[in-house]
Amino acid sequence: MYLKRVDGPRQVTLPDGSILTRADLPPADTRRWVASRKAVVVQAVRYGLLSEADALARYDLSEEEFAQWRAMVEAHGVKALKITALQKYRQL
Repeated sequence: MYLKRVDGPRQVTLPDGSILTRADLPPADTRRWVASRKAVVVQAVRYGLLSEADALARYDLSEEEFAQWRAMVEAHGVKALKITALQKYRQL
């Protein structure tokens, strides 16, 4: 079996003990962003599985959009990434 060479780790252990791997990341051509996919990308960057620059390039995200995702997760948790909750949490 041959492993493709990648920069950085292949997996990271999250604080809750679960393991996040590159296989858990959404596909690069993702266009429909649900809260769970956003959360996985934020966790991957936060814990070093993926650099922020790689995430922005891979998913064609703007710096502002990703910064907003990160801020919402840090301030209110994953539930804040749901589209229906955005207005509620933005006003806080």
